[in-house]
Formats: sequence, C-alpha cells, structure tokens
Amino acid sequence: MAAKAIFKKPQSLSDKEFTYCPGCHHGIVHRLVAEVIDELGIQGKTLMVAPVGCSVFAYTFFDVDGTVAAHGRAPAVATGMKRAMPDKVVFTYQGDGDLAAIGTAEIIHAANRGEKITTIFINNAIYGMTGGQMAPTTLLGMKTTTSPYGREVDREGYPIHVSEVLKELSGVAYLERVAVSSPAEVRKAKQAIKKAFMTQIKGLGFSLVEVLSTCPTNWGLSPIEAINWLNENMKKEYPLGVFVDKVGELK
Repeated sequence: MAAKAIFKKPQSLSDKEFTYCPGCHHGIVHRLVAEVIDELGIQGKTLMVAPVGCSVFAYTFFDVDGTVAAHGRAPAVATGMKRAMPDKVVFTYQGDGDLAAIGTAEIIHAANRGEKITTIFINNAIYGMTGGQMAPTTLLGMKTTTSPYGREVDREGYPIHVSEVLKELSGVAYLERVAVSSPAEVRKAKQAIKKAFMTQIKGLGFSLVEVLSTCPTNWGLSPIEAINWLNENMKKEYPLGVFVDKVGELK
C-alpha cells in the first residue's frame, strides 16, 4: 500500500532553507503563519513586510508577495499597502528591536489608528542579528553584550511590555501574547495567528500576536536550556494571554 503523506511543507512557504540559528523559534512561527494563510485560502492576496533584524529575509521564506522595510518602518509600509490595496491581506513580521525600539512610534500609531493590518511580533528579549545587545524587552538582571553585569533599573530602565501598552488603544481589535515552547503552546499560537488574520479579513481593526521566543545563540544556552529559561523567566515578566478580542469565536 502506498504511503500517505500526513505532514508536509505549507504551500505558502518557499523552498528556500531558513537561515536561522539552531533552536531559534522563527522557523516554528513562520510555519504557523504559512499554515494559516493556506487554511484561509488567501495566499494569492497576501502581502508581507519583513523587518530589519534576524528575519530580514522573511520575504524570501514566504511564498507570497512582499518587501522589506527600513528599520522599524514595517507598520508604515504595511499601512500604505493596505490603504492602496484594501482587498489584500497585509501583515508585518517584526522582532523586538525593530518593533519596540526604533519602530515604537510606527507600531503605536498604526494600532491607535486601527489600521487593518496584522503584526506578528517576535519577543526574544535581545538583539539577535547584531550580536546580542540589550533590547527594550531585555529582562532586569539579564546579561547582554551591552549590559554585561545585567540590566539595572537605574541605568537602563524597565523592560517594555508592548502588548500591555497597545491594549489601551481603541484601534486594537485583537491582541494576544503566546509562546511556542511546547506542542500545546504551538497549537494555541496558531489559533491566535488565525484570529489575528481573521480580524483583518473582517475589517475590525489592528491585530497583533506577540510570540515569546528563544535566542539560544545570544543567550549562550543550548536549545533545550533556552526553552527552560524562557519558561522560568520570560513568562513571569511577560504573562501569556488575550488582551483584546473583538473577533469572538471563529466560525
């Protein structure tokens, strides 16, 4: 009897091999986004905007039309795309340096205006591509190349909680923080990403999914150790959960 395929590459992912470090969660999240695009049947009408950072080549990994924006400007570029082509499904894929540092103004104002775009926000509490510097999301006490003795309040201030800031804005229609450090969390993250895309398809406003992610290379940990560190530390600082949901149950 011929073998039956039960698991295969999503159609919305290209054949290009990922360039991410071993143990990095970008690959998992890419797959989830691609699966959602496939399941919603929107591959031909989806546009993506990649950031500057570890996922700068994301537009080559997804088999959809897209571009890369200047550092931090992905929401502004996505806004232009969506307003010019309102029938398209537009999403940005951004890390914590791109979104929460140089791109703070763009994400806040896009959310506040209720732009009908979707953002996938990867929070690994560090600058990955540039060598492990402190990010706005770096935890207190966490050592990086620019906080070698650990982040201190008096010197570097507190970690920025992006979802908690955005939840206060009226233009936000869907906002959830998830993780992908276990199979159950991967399944839940996929549902969150699907609801975020459905928010846009329904024309309800701005949507964002924050994904807690590991960075084994810059954390100086093995992939397994990095998952344990995320579970023991990042989830305490950044609790998982739904902050805004104007979508309701998916039909």
